Amino acid sequence: MSFFGEVVEWFGDNWSGSGGILERSIEHLQISFLSVAIALVIALPPAIVLGHLRRGGDAAINVANIGRALPSFAILVLAYQLTGRLGVVPTVIALVALAIPPVFTNTYIGLREVDAELREAATGMGMSGTQALRRIELPIAVPLIMAGIRTSTVQVIATATLATLIGWGGLGFYPIVGLRTQNNVMVFGGALVVIALAMLVDGALALLQRLLVSRGLATKKAPRWAVETDIAAEVVEPDVDVDVEVDAKERAAA
Repeated sequence: MSFFGEVVEWFGDNWSGSGGILERSIEHLQISFLSVAIALVIALPPAIVLGHLRRGGDAAINVANIGRALPSFAILVLAYQLTGRLGVVPTVIALVALAIPPVFTNTYIGLREVDAELREAATGMGMSGTQALRRIELPIAVPLIMAGIRTSTVQVIATATLATLIGWGGLGFYPIVGLRTQNNVMVFGGALVVIALAMLVDGALALLQRLLVSRGLATKKAPRWAVETDIAAEVVEPDVDVDVEVDAKERAAA
């Protein structure tokens, strides 16, 4: 049997049941979504405030990026050493530290880069700072904010595979145990499941982003008839000018 045939057989044997792919996928999603949710609670409020005020963001971004500079495995080990526990707690600490930087950075930049003229227009219309933030700035910044959330979520799902090393389950069981036992089929199959899960979640978040972005901010392609009309106008216009010029010369001669 070929290698890929063994992989297909492995999927069939381990798809369901206790400790199967479905059960471990649910565990993987639970720990990932919990970590991203905590990161959103921590990162979004200060990023929104600082982005709205356009103050102190650069220093805060540098602090938040510490979690990105450290290797994921090193964060897991540090979290384990700090808590002295295995399982959920150190895993969540490590994944939250990994998820905060993209969310904070994208949210702050998205709000900071809102056109100053729009802010002034909102003030001129009598909007308070909170109203301008809610009605103008946040809707404009949504695409960049969602991009940060998507990046964080995919990174967390990928990194959560290492949590098996400190006593957590999830899909990391397959590649890590497969490496220890030299079972290449298990390693390959487990990696495929993690990739597929990350792609599915990213696709769902992309759909959510499309629903959240205002239609007025979406880029729309000009209809074909409009393009054809512009071209026709450009072609006809010189003929009209020539006729007018000839008519003027005839009147002058008369």
